[in-house]
Amino acid sequence: MVYGSLRRLLHALSLALLPPRCLVCGEAGSGGLDLCAACRDALPVPTAACRRCALPLPEAGVCGPCQRRPPPLDEVRAALLYAAPVDRLLPRHKFHRDLAAGRLLATLMAAAFAGAERPQALVPVPLHRARLRERGYDQALELARPLARRLGLPLLDGRLHRVRATAAQSALDATARRTNLRGAFAVRGGPLPAHVALVDDVMTTGATLHAAAQALRRAGVVRVDAWVCARVP
Repeated sequence: MVYGSLRRLLHALSLALLPPRCLVCGEAGSGGLDLCAACRDALPVPTAACRRCALPLPEAGVCGPCQRRPPPLDEVRAALLYAAPVDRLLPRHKFHRDLAAGRLLATLMAAAFAGAERPQALVPVPLHRARLRERGYDQALELARPLARRLGLPLLDGRLHRVRATAAQSALDATARRTNLRGAFAVRGGPLPAHVALVDDVMTTGATLHAAAQALRRAGVVRVDAWVCARVP
């Protein structure tokens, strides 16, 4: 309680002393965000998407591929599409440790998912320890922490593990991505809640999230959703 009050006070002081600046264009921020009103209006927000994979559709529903081969994810929500300016903000967060970009993206995710059916806990998609040493921090965890705090949800960090180092997914096609991640995840520790949501930064083919969801289901989770910052259209 005291910690929360102190954090809010420090946040208010930082806004007063260092007014937010738009991370996209450099103009004054709006609404307490490091994003101006014009750039916020220009964000690529999905209007209709497949409920099972978040692929943009003319109208909400379930896309043909997900009907033919239902994925291991019950529902996928994407706060944004991977297009300008998100395609600049996310790499800044992921590869350049831009904490301001991460805070902004987590805030946008919290606003987008506030009305979603609430899972019992959030589970960040982990990096392998070798990749974590190389990069220095886990981009999914850095999004999941403020997201869990803003939405008042438990964060289960350290329960899902990446047990096998894999090649970078960005260098592989869809088939190779699935093969690359086979057996890459495992769950450690006691029982998990029946309903959890995986948190990750970007969803491209879904191979990483599917492999993580399968590991959670093997551990007894009944429903696995995914909340991602951006979906590659």
